[in-house]
Amino acid sequence: MRDAVGSFVGWPSDLIFPDAETPTRPTHKVGKGISRRIESVASQKEVPGRKLKSAAKDIPTTSGTKSQIMMRLEKMVDESDIMHGAIRSIDFDEGVFGAAHFEITAKEDMQQLFEHDELGIAVIHTYIWYMYVTLMRGTELCNRFNFIAASRINATLITKNPTSVKNDLVDRFMAADDNTTPSLYFLPFNSGNGGHWVLVAMDLSRLIVYYLDSLSGDWSKYPSMKKTVDAAIIKFRSKKNYRNRKDITWVRVQCPQQNNSVDCGFFVLRFMRDIIALNRIDIPKMYFEEYKSYSRAHLDEMKDELCQFIVDQRII
Repeated sequence: MRDAVGSFVGWPSDLIFPDAETPTRPTHKVGKGISRRIESVASQKEVPGRKLKSAAKDIPTTSGTKSQIMMRLEKMVDESDIMHGAIRSIDFDEGVFGAAHFEITAKEDMQQLFEHDELGIAVIHTYIWYMYVTLMRGTELCNRFNFIAASRINATLITKNPTSVKNDLVDRFMAADDNTTPSLYFLPFNSGNGGHWVLVAMDLSRLIVYYLDSLSGDWSKYPSMKKTVDAAIIKFRSKKNYRNRKDITWVRVQCPQQNNSVDCGFFVLRFMRDIIALNRIDIPKMYFEEYKSYSRAHLDEMKDELCQFIVDQRII
């Protein structure tokens, strides 16, 4: 070994590992609802909201390549303490879910975006927050569209305590100022244990529930969900002294269908995005002419929007 000192020895590039340590920084909570944990900081600057693009059929096809904003965010994540187990706790605007709500974001949530993997609740909720901030906040759309947290209403919780879930749903309905005019409540519903995502959109004034599933089938796959939703609507209307003029009507919307096993969460987000962008309370049974199908580019567009939002909000 002494003979090798001072000489150059080639080393395979795949065995070179840069130092993974990050500087130690104080932990504190600052900015617009961003709580940094495990030695991290955030900026106090609040970025003004940006409007969604208007509904359009033609979207540039970038499928198969990562955009500049995604690569920028991926680099930020790679260089942050998130890669070493840190988390971010994000406080949402109360208007998003009608009550105080915080979300925990970790490395696996970012990887779902970067790798186009099955989406978990954290990514679903963060994109909902993005839609609320960029399209709805401060406009009349807040009176037309409402969101229900998937972490409060899902198949797992219904199985454990259906009465509690029903009451949580009623409380969400009661949080709105006016339910006598047509509006939609969006419930991204998960079948449990990281399973399939579907969208349930409820119009309480007309007693219509729209069911959007990117796989074949209807609400009969989730009878306990339908029973809980129906019971919550009836209880809500009773508490508000509204007459139940007719039975609750469920409508199976012929929405775009996924062609793989991972896109259901992306499709649920896209359904909500399009309905809000078109400002439509009534969802056609055959869905919208503008969006008869979704390409990968439609889904990539949403990922880029969320990446930009995460950068703007200084979440990482």
